[in-house]
Amino acid sequence: MSRTPDAVEPERLVKSRQRVADHGEVFTPRWLVDDMLDLVKGESERIDSRFLEPACGSGNFVVPVLERKLAAVQAKHGRSEFEKRHYALFGLMCIYGIELLEDNAVECRENLAGTFTRYLSVDGDNEWVKAATAVLAVNIVQGDALAMTMADGEPITFPEWGYLGRGKYQRRDFRYDSLTQRASASEGLFAHFEEHEIFTPVRTYPVMTVKEIAA
Repeated sequence: MSRTPDAVEPERLVKSRQRVADHGEVFTPRWLVDDMLDLVKGESERIDSRFLEPACGSGNFVVPVLERKLAAVQAKHGRSEFEKRHYALFGLMCIYGIELLEDNAVECRENLAGTFTRYLSVDGDNEWVKAATAVLAVNIVQGDALAMTMADGEPITFPEWGYLGRGKYQRRDFRYDSLTQRASASEGLFAHFEEHEIFTPVRTYPVMTVKEIAA
């Protein structure tokens, strides 16, 4: 189904011809992103569904995913400021990205953080801003999705965040190469396995509050 673009400033889909030649970098237009997300509408509007974009660019896919999650937060928890803020952060925690180019990775984190902070109407040194920044620093990584390595050559590691309720979060880190094996045998990257399964975290953190994540 084709669409006629609105009479607004066109989206910038290419940063430079050289980047297209060197890296095949072309950004996906918003209307196409929305159509694709509508194909998995139920998942894209679940607060706890986990999305990984292995070539996330500046966030053309992951920002709309976050917007849908925040809309779900508002519908389900908007009457409670406490629950609204904690579930909004959890929605952010469930978004992951890998990007080869450093400037894109930085821009992606900034775009996600901006969407999150505008929703909560916070800025500056607020602990929610700091917590979001800490989450994005580990959820959006600069690296090679095919080689499964970071820019420094180390294996990509992603955190599995869980919201336990009452303002408490749990974090466990898994290697990306292990998670891809898990995904091929299960329902998703972080599907729950029995204790005897070989997929074990490389690190488990104590239960944390927003203040502790921000620190």
